[in-house]
Amino acid sequence: MVSAAAQLGVFAACVVLFVPMGLAGWHLSRNKVLFFSGALFLSLAVGVHLSPYLPSLPHLLLLSSSSSRLLPLPSSFSSSCVPLLHRVSWSDSSAGIIGGGGRSWSWPPSIASTCGLARVSKDDASVLLNGSWVMVAGDSQARLLVLALLRLLLDPAAAAAVEPELFRRHSDYRAAVPARGISVDFVWAPFESNLTRLLREDLRLAPRAPDVLVVGSGLWHMLHVGDARSYGDGLGSIADAARSLRSPLPVPPPHMFWLGLPRLVNHMLNTDAKRARMNDTMVRDYDLEVEQRGLLQRDGGPFLLLDVGKLSRGCGQQCTADGMHYDGDVYDAVLHIMLNALVIESQQRI
Repeated sequence: MVSAAAQLGVFAACVVLFVPMGLAGWHLSRNKVLFFSGALFLSLAVGVHLSPYLPSLPHLLLLSSSSSRLLPLPSSFSSSCVPLLHRVSWSDSSAGIIGGGGRSWSWPPSIASTCGLARVSKDDASVLLNGSWVMVAGDSQARLLVLALLRLLLDPAAAAAVEPELFRRHSDYRAAVPARGISVDFVWAPFESNLTRLLREDLRLAPRAPDVLVVGSGLWHMLHVGDARSYGDGLGSIADAARSLRSPLPVPPPHMFWLGLPRLVNHMLNTDAKRARMNDTMVRDYDLEVEQRGLLQRDGGPFLLLDVGKLSRGCGQQCTADGMHYDGDVYDAVLHIMLNALVIESQQRI
């Protein structure tokens, strides 16, 4: 965020630059060499005038960028740390206040110190996402990730107030953090065809692409279709549509994430149909399709995996009440992995 002193400096610089240039242009219109020489002198003077207020030109360009509004935080992040993002450790919370299951997570000290991985505070998250449009599309898993994000960005009372609207059945939801210009959209898109249409049609009509795009599917397909190959075909369409998602402006594509399937605890599922169709074998088959369809960055695809399956297995059976949806601990871990990944990607794009 640009300080008040910097804003005053910019205003003063504009006065110094444009008022004399306007007068010079009026009086020296017949002597273009003299006019442009004067303009060059004034421009240099403005640069000197602004230099005490603005730390560096790349930082100024990043702040004013209309493509990726993500502001990197000082750290030792590098692409070699991406594979380590999901290596979190779980432990019982002695206070029993972190999530419903009384479980907490952390990165091992060696990984945290080597890569600079850390929980992102509310203030740092607001700076990181300053001016960004975040879109999360999918099923109930995606809703829970949105809730984790809003709990981080908003004060507790405001975050609690959004839950009834956010969890309105089969509906979209939009929230905003006006002080930071952050927009958060949840799009109800439980099937792969919904996501493909969102990427291929709906977002093409939007004024610009989201800065951060998180999508995921599979649970509804597993329950209502139950064919892994058909699911894989849908993933291929999503990958193709995501690759072609470009803004009409010459800007980078969104930061894209794939929300993986959670661990399913079969005997805890709440209907006979779910217990019959949603088992470990089906989850393995569906996960294999994600691996093989060119969806993920590690395979040349557009999406970085948010491995909910690994995180939910780490948290354990005590972190779910229905065998499918997990306590806030898991989605808090997903969120912070995503935010740390955004810092890495933002550093790489500078």
